[in-house]
Amino acid sequence: MTTRQKVALITGAGSGIGKHCAIALLNNGYSVSLAGRREDALAKTAAESGADYKNILIQSTDIADHSSVQQLFAKTKEKFGRLDVLFNNAGAGNASIPMEDLTLSQWKTVVDTNLTGTFLCTQEAIKIMKSQSPMGGRIINNGSISASTPRVHSAPYTASKHGITGLTKSTALDGRKYSIACSQIDIGNASTDMTQRHKTGTPQPSGDSQSEPTFDVQHVADSVLYIANLPLDTNILFMTIMATTMPFVGRG
Repeated sequence: MTTRQKVALITGAGSGIGKHCAIALLNNGYSVSLAGRREDALAKTAAESGADYKNILIQSTDIADHSSVQQLFAKTKEKFGRLDVLFNNAGAGNASIPMEDLTLSQWKTVVDTNLTGTFLCTQEAIKIMKSQSPMGGRIINNGSISASTPRVHSAPYTASKHGITGLTKSTALDGRKYSIACSQIDIGNASTDMTQRHKTGTPQPSGDSQSEPTFDVQHVADSVLYIANLPLDTNILFMTIMATTMPFVGRG
């Protein structure tokens, strides 16, 4: 009996967490759709994986744009025939700006990407997963430590990530009848280009700035792979992975 190859789709796959998770899945027998804004970065992820290109789809995508998201999922289904895992990883942060000084545009850029974009991808994934045979799949959302505890001057990011927690719960509930499991992985200070600032100094609630520890991003990739490989009758609803001594428990 031939084992069916699983298909995953990762947003924000051109760098950081998304890149490492994409490579982990490709190296563990998945076919993977790589989505992100920059096609050249996605191509580098594909090349670094060393995987057969027949198992890879590269698709330039703006997850805040509905038609772009629809095209991504349509092409994934066209190439691979199904979808087993969606990792909603792409996201945007905001500069450290007091809430009263934020512009509407700065607010919308973050919320449209992090929350609305994740919703749009989730919606398209459900449409595929509930209609395929065998039915079902797994959706993994990249939350954040900020999904439960904010940093100072981070209202758009924090609000969007709190929204992801609600979306995760709703997806897990609404997906039950279709054998769709939904998980959220909250990641604190994984070592990527985005977190280099933590080594030089991050604003603290006291008004001071201090360096914060980071941890190897490969541990995030290993965790996402573990969740992806669980049978659909088993779910990790929420997971927190973080640098052990970073300010979180007791932050603020």
